[in-house]
Amino acid sequence: MRFLVITAVVLALCAGGLLLLPAGRALFQDTRDKLGKAQPITPVDIKASAESPRHPAKNTTDGLSNSYWGAPAPGASVTYTFRKPFRLVDLIITNGPSAEPERYTREARALQMDLEVTTQDGKKQHKQLTLSDKPGPQTIPTGISDVKTVRLTLRSPVGLTSGRHLALAEIEFFQRS
Repeated sequence: MRFLVITAVVLALCAGGLLLLPAGRALFQDTRDKLGKAQPITPVDIKASAESPRHPAKNTTDGLSNSYWGAPAPGASVTYTFRKPFRLVDLIITNGPSAEPERYTREARALQMDLEVTTQDGKKQHKQLTLSDKPGPQTIPTGISDVKTVRLTLRSPVGLTSGRHLALAEIEFFQRS
């Protein structure tokens, strides 16, 4: 009888360990993200579904918050491709045409973005991002491993009137060091 009880306890512990393994792995990765120092990573290719004249999508990674990608309408997207897979720890978005308060409202801004991340094995992860309508950088924690491409699709515009376009000043990607 004692042997059966011990065997049942060991089997229950093994089953519980197998069931909790994914959660434990995610907790381990999240802890490493928080304890490590994030390093910037630059995409090797940038493609937009649409661009306004004089405001190409490559402006989102030029390191300047006073140049921007201009998209003519909601639903426009920009895709960033990276040389090798990496763990995307954080994404920093500077919305609008500039981080400067006096220039921020001169163009329309997207208050929501769809984030689609494609990993090395071709799997896609989706997340809806909600941004504040304020100038300056906004940090989005992500914690996604083996990232190869990142696509951002602009949604929920504010200030989009005739003669204006949706503006996105800067996107910064950070990997775990």
